[in-house]
Amino acid sequence: MNWAALSTAEPALAGTVEQRFGAFTHHVLATLRKDGSPRTSGIEVRFLGGELWLGMMPDSLKVLDLRRDPRFALQANPGAGTDMGGGDVRISGRAVEVGDGDPAKAGYVEEVEPPEPFHLFRTELTEVTRTYVEDDTYLVVQVWKPGVPVRTLKRT
Repeated sequence: MNWAALSTAEPALAGTVEQRFGAFTHHVLATLRKDGSPRTSGIEVRFLGGELWLGMMPDSLKVLDLRRDPRFALQANPGAGTDMGGGDVRISGRAVEVGDGDPAKAGYVEEVEPPEPFHLFRTELTEVTRTYVEDDTYLVVQVWKPGVPVRTLKRT
């Protein structure tokens, strides 16, 4: 399930998530180390051509982690202070590396002009979560999983 599928199924949630990631350049990627413990790293992401892309420096630890175990969690930069306009958003899934000969990578290079060489991963989504405060009263959690409508939980 790619970003285009989420955008079609749940356009309001997808739009909010894109807006939150677009508000800042740097975000936090969680991967799994060789021993299974978590690793967090800074990352820049792109929503382009119906995909959520993760670009990385050559042979970085996050590249090695994702090659070994493609599972990841990605959290949007919440920004300064405690406002978090639009809420806190997180994306989980699997990262699939796109090779140098792949036309998708060539299209990404043409559009983004990243520093070369680099590694590029396309994402397969398993969960998208948005958490925000409503009316200074409720903590609202929206959770989307492939094939299931958004589930909304409110807590006081």
